[in-house]
Amino acid sequence: MYRFYIALVAAAALTGSTAQAQATLPRPVPTAHAQAVTAFQQELNAEYRDSTRTPLPRATRRRFAGLPFYPINYAACVVARFVPDSLGAPFQMQTSTARRPLYRKYGELHFTLEGKPQRLHVYQSLELLQTKEYRDYLFVPFTDRTNGHGSYGGGRYLDLRRGQIQNQQVVLDFNRAYNPYCAYATGYACPVPPPENRLAVEVKAGVQSDH
Repeated sequence: MYRFYIALVAAAALTGSTAQAQATLPRPVPTAHAQAVTAFQQELNAEYRDSTRTPLPRATRRRFAGLPFYPINYAACVVARFVPDSLGAPFQMQTSTARRPLYRKYGELHFTLEGKPQRLHVYQSLELLQTKEYRDYLFVPFTDRTNGHGSYGGGRYLDLRRGQIQNQQVVLDFNRAYNPYCAYATGYACPVPPPENRLAVEVKAGVQSDH
């Protein structure tokens, strides 16, 4: 009788954990997604017009009419499975200058794009970890096959916050991909996307190259 009871408890626990694992974080519906991406684009353009925040040189800023964006691409908004992995030692991230800021791997994102399985590593800045405002900030630098052919050749970035990860899943929206400051001016120490974050597909979403 006792073994039968234990078997029932174990089966119930297994069923519950399986159901939880299969729960999928919903993507925003297309209308809400388009509105959110449009708001993101407007915010980014406002930042680039602001003399206190823009990476644009003064001469460029005077004629700035807005960043070039790919058309909003709903298929480039995906639900990714998050796999925690923060036990590795901190490492020096390569940048466009001699500066080597310390990062650590925070986890991996597994998802499907263009019908193919993809993976990206998520990083956490040890420097930002010490600040109250950005201690939950996560960083996803990546390259794809549009680099140098429609998007900036040095790759692009995505930002996440830890609170966006729910039940080991996160909505990953490449429509929010933006360029490093190095795409617009010299002198910035821009992280170079590591080899493990090279996507073998075209990501036609987010900020394009303007030259």
